[in-house]
Amino acid sequence: MDTTADALRTEPYDLVGVGLGPFNLSLAALADGVADLRTLFLDAKPEFSWHPGLMVEGATMQVPFLADLVSLVDPTSPWTFLAYLREHDRLFPFYFAERSHLSRREYEHYCRWAAARLPNCRFCSPVDAVGWDPGTGLFRIGLPDGASVAARNIVLGIGTEPVVPEAFAELHADGVVHHAEDYLNVRHALADSTDITVVGSGQSGAEVFLDLLRSRGEAPGRQLRWLTRTRAIAPMEYSKLGLEHFTPDYTRYFHALPSHTKDALVPDQWQLYKAASAETLADIHAALYDRTLGAAPADVEILPGTEVEAARLGACGGLELHCRHLQTGITYTRRTGSVILATGHGARRPALLDPLGDLVDRDDQGRLLVDLEHRIGLRPDVTGGIYVQNAELHTHGVGTPDLGLGAHRAATILNAVAARTVHRLPARTAWTTFGVPTPGCLPERSVR
Repeated sequence: MDTTADALRTEPYDLVGVGLGPFNLSLAALADGVADLRTLFLDAKPEFSWHPGLMVEGATMQVPFLADLVSLVDPTSPWTFLAYLREHDRLFPFYFAERSHLSRREYEHYCRWAAARLPNCRFCSPVDAVGWDPGTGLFRIGLPDGASVAARNIVLGIGTEPVVPEAFAELHADGVVHHAEDYLNVRHALADSTDITVVGSGQSGAEVFLDLLRSRGEAPGRQLRWLTRTRAIAPMEYSKLGLEHFTPDYTRYFHALPSHTKDALVPDQWQLYKAASAETLADIHAALYDRTLGAAPADVEILPGTEVEAARLGACGGLELHCRHLQTGITYTRRTGSVILATGHGARRPALLDPLGDLVDRDDQGRLLVDLEHRIGLRPDVTGGIYVQNAELHTHGVGTPDLGLGAHRAATILNAVAARTVHRLPARTAWTTFGVPTPGCLPERSVR
């Protein structure tokens, strides 16, 4: 690969990636060394980082280590997690540790290792906008210095952004309440708060609640509250057949459903991708149980099925949360000193596409239309492709943010860009038939 500044700006790339989170990093790794394919991946950050504010001590991944950047597509790649262990002389310690699920810190360290060594990844490289040049049939990726990079195809991996409920929007904008994404940055400041409320019962909410539960001890007069809209503090679905919702087979099935069916289905599947792990919930229960020894104060409150309809500064300081219990309809007020919003992340609106205007197809809700190869709909005269990673929950279903499908999606995009099979992908990945079985696929029962 050419590394000169002139080459970056004058020779068109087959694929340019914008953003370097785990998903585009997976694509960069699978593209590395592919003959006759020129790729470049750009990110504004100085180096790879992945949710640094949520690197809580003891936090683990929710997928096994084989859901690394490449293994589920190409286990012979030099960018596997096992190759990373070998380079650091850690294979035997990992073998004896018998850990299927990595810590978040180890996963990020692995990704940093790959990102720093892949020749097609460049940090400190912000992108201002994406344009289309009909004269050359190329996309132009605008750089801050006024120059641009030419590309036949683009893949957006610009990540997600914190979801802030409307009730907290103003307080969050004013820095009064904080999202869990910034938890470690504000954790020290929370030490003096006598009353803390965690909102949201997904994995990050459970981890923040557990960390606060452990760090605050049993000092009298300190209140800790966990509040969530979900009807119960429930574990993530982790049965073997349940996990088949995170296969390419289910993605293909979901993609073919009518839009209104998809929109109704995703919220009902919250235990597949929004709940906490059973292990974390067990650790929370153990910490609560330990507090029953001796004369520990009853200073913990867990409130499922509860929605915060409004939040405002209290007249006497602190915050007032105006709540509604969803099953009974009863409203009440809780006062608290601090709030951490563990309310998840959503797809970031790709403002980079604004210069393309009406070249981009959208549905009746203004969302991107995304085909099975993860390419967004474009006007027919646009010859290249724009692909997205982790922006297609509404078209591809609950597996969209799952790291276990990351390598498969990256390989799908790479095969589409190359117009050939760069990486062979399996035809079937699940035992479950999610739709109607194909006629004649099973023998008919004889009738006597």
